[in-house]
Amino acid sequence: MREIYFDNAATSPVRAEVVEIMSRFHWEVFGNPSSLHQPGQRAKRALEDARSAVADVIGADPKEIFFTSGGTESNNLAVRGVAHAMAGRGQHIITSSIEHHSVLNVCHALEKEGFEVTYLPVDRSGVVDLVALQERIRTDTILVSIMSANNEVGTVQPLSQVSTMIRARGIVLHTDACQAIGKMPVSVRYLGVDLLSLTAHKFYGPKGQGALYVKKGTRITPLLQGGHQERLLRPGTENLAGIAGLAAAIRLASEALPAESIRIGALRDRLERGVLSRIDDVSMNGHRDLRVCNIANMSFGDLEAETLLLVLDMHGISVGCSSFTTTLN
Repeated sequence: MREIYFDNAATSPVRAEVVEIMSRFHWEVFGNPSSLHQPGQRAKRALEDARSAVADVIGADPKEIFFTSGGTESNNLAVRGVAHAMAGRGQHIITSSIEHHSVLNVCHALEKEGFEVTYLPVDRSGVVDLVALQERIRTDTILVSIMSANNEVGTVQPLSQVSTMIRARGIVLHTDACQAIGKMPVSVRYLGVDLLSLTAHKFYGPKGQGALYVKKGTRITPLLQGGHQERLLRPGTENLAGIAGLAAAIRLASEALPAESIRIGALRDRLERGVLSRIDDVSMNGHRDLRVCNIANMSFGDLEAETLLLVLDMHGISVGCSSFTTTLN
């Protein structure tokens, strides 16, 4: 039976070119980047080359890129790190009700520490309510965290408008861009964000490797204590093979983006047309226009998503199911 994989929003396979590049760092460029000998310095140069590659794709300075173990760590570091660093100025955080659990659960934990968190509603298309945001900003608001593109319905959020609303107030803006990188152009300057999280395994890179963009001057406290790696913000010997894989994957994804976004978007549209023309009682979820090219989200009458997932899996078709689309209908 031929298998059809439709769950790249959860994770993607690693590109062959990326695997080949990573293999060199397991046995050829294997030194510790903190070591002063020649193998260590070769590793250090490779590390900084990778940092520059990531920075180039999102329009950042290489010194603003910090490598992490993935999107979850990047989101934890951004939200908790800024909250603790700025707690003396205020303890109010704003996020959306549809963020990834690695943002929502950090916010829940911070509430237990005395922080106040406002969870913004979204409309039927999954777009954050900007009026609600404007009304809920307070003098003690220190952080707003809004994802770039939703991992379940694909809706792209109006981050540049959010940035315009909060910039003059000195509020830090973080975005979880894990689902956006490789699917749409992402520029930290255009979006106006202070922090941006990304992870390699969403764009054909390795699992367990991510990065966090931190705009110069942003106050942030480390989660871990240790050595001097990543300029003290993320101590621990760097996973050089994973970092090289992330850099290669993001570069390849960026180069292919203009053509691939059109190709994948056309395949998505063809799938949606085919389902709607053949099956009754189907609802499309998410914004019809403001969405990434690779996500199609549908509801099928009263059929439970988990049931449909298991039936499709029996036929060799792998899909994901959503946890909150009932709130969008």
